[in-house]
Amino acid sequence: MSAAISDLQARIEELWADRGPIAEGDPEARAAVEQAIGLLDTGEARVAEVDGDGVVVNQWLKQAILLLFSMAEMETTELGPFEYADKIPLKSRYQAAGVRVVPGASARWGSFLDRGVIMMPSYVNIGARVGANTMVDTWATVGSCAQIGANVHLSGGVGIGGVLEPPQAAPVIVGDDCLIGSRCIVADGARVGDGVVLGAGCVLTGSIPVIDAVSGEELGRGVVPDWTVAVSATRSRTFDGGTFGMPCVLVIRRLAPGDRHDKAALNDVLREHGATT
Repeated sequence: MSAAISDLQARIEELWADRGPIAEGDPEARAAVEQAIGLLDTGEARVAEVDGDGVVVNQWLKQAILLLFSMAEMETTELGPFEYADKIPLKSRYQAAGVRVVPGASARWGSFLDRGVIMMPSYVNIGARVGANTMVDTWATVGSCAQIGANVHLSGGVGIGGVLEPPQAAPVIVGDDCLIGSRCIVADGARVGDGVVLGAGCVLTGSIPVIDAVSGEELGRGVVPDWTVAVSATRSRTFDGGTFGMPCVLVIRRLAPGDRHDKAALNDVLREHGATT
């Protein structure tokens, strides 16, 4: 971390501890917050990243986002026939950044879209990061602070949840080279490893068990291992009122690390288990 960014972090943390200057409209405080959001917008900083088996959360950047909301005022933006009323401006200069944005798509300032990203009519919220050559397909949403890797396909209707508060909470993280099937929901700080295929309709949250279909072993909660194919499933649990199928995510295939996904072959694997992408 450079000395300038370290100094900015210290200033944001100071403003977070004492919100007086923000409440009073101090121009210097506003400039510091906007500088921090600018780092997120250009990709020079990020809210969170994987470090070994854990996730490092840069709380001060989340604090900057929350401070921005507290000091920003509502403004009207008109784009052709469309009108928006919001506190946070939209991103701009897509073509210069090498990003393709189809009409009907929008991303907030303070999100980062790496070169080669394609946004169909979809939405990316502040603090989120979308890696190079990733497709955000029709009606997919990337929530605040979510971290999406490179060469990912977020299929139609995918919902990637946002985790802005509390600042120390880890956001959703999706690794590189993933295929997230139609209408999947990944939320509540869940993690998807590199090279994962999630079958359509999967619901993965921080508390959902992830189970190996071969061994029956519970691999953890809310984390799908690297280079696996996983689908939505249920497992029986008995309560006073009867036995019910409780949701889980089932790992049905292990892939060789680094293998590119053959869509036809993956569809065959998923159809064997009654799932699709």
